[in-house]
Amino acid sequence: MKSGTAQKLVLNMISTSVMIQLGRVEDNSMVNMQLSNEKLVDRGIKMVMEKLRVDDYDVAKDLLLKYGSVKKAIENAHAEHL
Repeated sequence: MKSGTAQKLVLNMISTSVMIQLGRVEDNSMVNMQLSNEKLVDRGIKMVMEKLRVDDYDVAKDLLLKYGSVKKAIENAHAEHL
């Protein structure tokens, strides 16, 4: 293994452990990601659907876009009893 690869692995481990400690990871998924492109929005919608056990893609998309992150969408959906 070259030094660049080893360095990348160490930095990934450090950043992953920091994200876990900050509470930005739940069930092995990054829930506070920035929804900066369609791929990430789609991934977030699928996470919301899975966490809330919602079968309707559009309902999950509305929740995600309304609250801006997977974590906030899930917390507020529980508060609203959806």
